[in-house]
Amino acid sequence: MSDGVRCMLMRGGTSKGAYFLESDLPSDAAERDDVLLRIMGSPDERQIDGIGGAHPLTSKVAVVAPSTHPDCDVDYLFLQVVVDQAIVSDAQTCGNLLAGVAPFAIERGLVAAEEESTRVRIRILNGGGGEAVATVETPGRQVSYEGDVMVSGVPFGAAPIELEFPSEGGALFPTGRLTDVFADTAVSCVDAGMPVVLIRAADLGLEGDESPEELEADGALRERLERIRLEAGRAMGFGDVTDTTVPKLSIVSPPRHGGTITTRTFIPHRVHTSIGVLGAVSVAVGVAVPETVASFAVGTEEDAALRIEHPTGYFDVELELDESGRTLRRSAVIRTARKLFDGVVWPRPAAAVKGTTP
Repeated sequence: MSDGVRCMLMRGGTSKGAYFLESDLPSDAAERDDVLLRIMGSPDERQIDGIGGAHPLTSKVAVVAPSTHPDCDVDYLFLQVVVDQAIVSDAQTCGNLLAGVAPFAIERGLVAAEEESTRVRIRILNGGGGEAVATVETPGRQVSYEGDVMVSGVPFGAAPIELEFPSEGGALFPTGRLTDVFADTAVSCVDAGMPVVLIRAADLGLEGDESPEELEADGALRERLERIRLEAGRAMGFGDVTDTTVPKLSIVSPPRHGGTITTRTFIPHRVHTSIGVLGAVSVAVGVAVPETVASFAVGTEEDAALRIEHPTGYFDVELELDESGRTLRRSAVIRTARKLFDGVVWPRPAAAVKGTTP
């Protein structure tokens, strides 16, 4: 594909990505991925020849289509475009880019906007699937991006987007245990939409409030975490996760700023400057269920939002568990999104030869 491709660049939550209609991309997955690599500028650590932002949080793609499911409005496929490798992965979803799916669907005419607010039912195609319901402000049937809702990790306010995740009652602890020991380290493996391995900071010799740069620079820590991740991946049913982006690893410690718990999340090799939406939900489940490595943080009032602290602020998560306390009924978060540009993007020519950087 050498022609331009219709594209909308959006900030969704604390991430940024390119949004496409499925019909605007090749139907063959391999051809689609090749085009996306050329659009984003991969493989190149700077992504200088594409629109990617040279970081996993800004090298993301959302593919949206009318839903084939009768109870949903649109289908959403998330694709992680690896910055410095020719890899496009659908192994996980992204809850931050999910925040932009409903505004994008309305702007593209896939969903008719209501007078004040519009409710969009979204089917998530990645992994085990699932559904989300997004409520977007649409005064006068126009998507509103203006507002004063602040999301930690985003420097400016915008209109709120409520994301609700009805639970399908899947296994929250995919190893079948609340705690495991991998690479001689106690962990809890949680999957409430995003597979996450929870690890106490103290068990790693950390305080838990280190900066992302400090954690990324610790080679011994990164090697140990990768050993944990490889063992956990097999136990969680993912097989060899060497070349995949799941599971994530969240290092947990007591809160510093009045929240519920402090986190530092490897995604899986870079450290998130905040925390992913569904990653935060998985952490919240680990907090709310007794006898996990994160249950030390329990102490909030019943029905109160759990405040997950992260490097650039906090993330509030509402959870509703059943009477047993082991099954998730629903979760909800507030995010924001903003349209950055809408136009045509031009992929790098397929025959381009990669040279060396001076």
